[in-house]
Amino acid sequence: MPAEDIVLEPLADFPHIDLRRPGEPWEKRRAAGKALRAKVPHDSHGPVPEPGDRPDPVRLIEEAQAGRQERLIPLRVARMASSPFAFLRGAATVMAWDLARTPTSGIDVVMNGDAHISNFGLFGTPQRDIVLDLNDFDEVTIGPWEWDLKRLCASIEVASRDLDVPGAERREAVIAAAYGYQHTMTELAPQGPLDVWHRAARAEDLDFSGIVIDDESRAVVERAVEKARKRHNKSLLARVGERRVDGGWRFRNDPPILTWVDADTREAVTAGLERYAETLPRERRFMLSRYHVVDVAHRVVGVGSVGTRAYVALLCGNSDQDVLFLQVKEAVRPAHAPYVAGMPEPYASHEGERVIYGQRLLQAVGDPLLGWTTIDDRPFYVRQMKNMKGEIPVGCMRGQPLVYFSWAYGALLARAHARTGDAAAIAGYCGRDRHADFREALADWARAYGERNAEDHRLFLEAIEAGRLEAAEDPQM
Repeated sequence: MPAEDIVLEPLADFPHIDLRRPGEPWEKRRAAGKALRAKVPHDSHGPVPEPGDRPDPVRLIEEAQAGRQERLIPLRVARMASSPFAFLRGAATVMAWDLARTPTSGIDVVMNGDAHISNFGLFGTPQRDIVLDLNDFDEVTIGPWEWDLKRLCASIEVASRDLDVPGAERREAVIAAAYGYQHTMTELAPQGPLDVWHRAARAEDLDFSGIVIDDESRAVVERAVEKARKRHNKSLLARVGERRVDGGWRFRNDPPILTWVDADTREAVTAGLERYAETLPRERRFMLSRYHVVDVAHRVVGVGSVGTRAYVALLCGNSDQDVLFLQVKEAVRPAHAPYVAGMPEPYASHEGERVIYGQRLLQAVGDPLLGWTTIDDRPFYVRQMKNMKGEIPVGCMRGQPLVYFSWAYGALLARAHARTGDAAAIAGYCGRDRHADFREALADWARAYGERNAEDHRLFLEAIEAGRLEAAEDPQM
């Protein structure tokens, strides 16, 4: 039997459950993954010459802005122009084109699609613990696991360049990310699916296998956790809400980031939330029924998402101090869609459902209020807003913290992939810790892609200077 036929499929459309026939043992699937190295050797993941047919990166970005709100595109352009790393974050379509021209092992997973270092963060669980994990899933789809890992490695290279980290230290960090992925996948390969699905990284205990957290990195985590615990519905109300003349709450108008909407938009969003409730499990739908919408505003978020329609709804329950914030965010076609088969039905037919289903598959512990809806014939997904969410600042990525968090993010990415992909086959392909050639090839590739991204960013700035693109004056707005 060919090695490819032994590897587990990452996802099927309502698969038939056969509890009578055993599957292939993990040792056989690991051997199948190892056999794939003969077709796609580790060193093939290194840098390759730029294809002669590579499209203009500025044109790809312009095409990705189709359908977005015109008034916000200059803000998106300004944010992307602010640094090469900001450009990388917003240019997912450019990197998707490039990744689609790189070799892959042939093992697919449910991939995040945008696994750069700023897409890992802290968030609260229903039990009020705080965990570190992937936290943005707009680009989720089915595709090669290598694409996620390469985007992570490239982002480490580019972000640390922006911080003037020396080349040798950047390379050490990229190798750490690849090593964290490789080591963790090897560790997960023989474990049962139930054990893999239950693995969560609690912020109070971040000693990943293969690396021990250092004092400086622990201090970074503790500060981030302290901030995250202060981010809850009541603190958000004090920051973004204000009293109306009748004593009730409304959002504070703060353009262009937070802006009031007209009555028709508010009604459309409220109706969309009623439809969203139907996508929740019944017990959570009952909980949501105790709340009512008080106000709706439009809120600009992120870098790559700027220009998409993103609303925030303020709901009240037992009193006007019992508040719930829901983010209602437009879901658009993922950047990798032109190059992969994508999610099976029904998830492929509604981009909001695709995002939520992907998040539920990849996150160890999820938001209990995740769901999706349709507003004005556009797909949206819904999640809680800023509830115990935090970030590990990229500015802290120097010295040992840069190495530690790079390893940690590689390990977290491996855990996410192992939930739907064939961990044994991927581990067999990557090899054990002694196989450094795979890590070295990714480090070479990340360095070369850092150069390519810097040149793309330069072309982007030239397009702004030439008037081809309009940029807002203040990208921090």
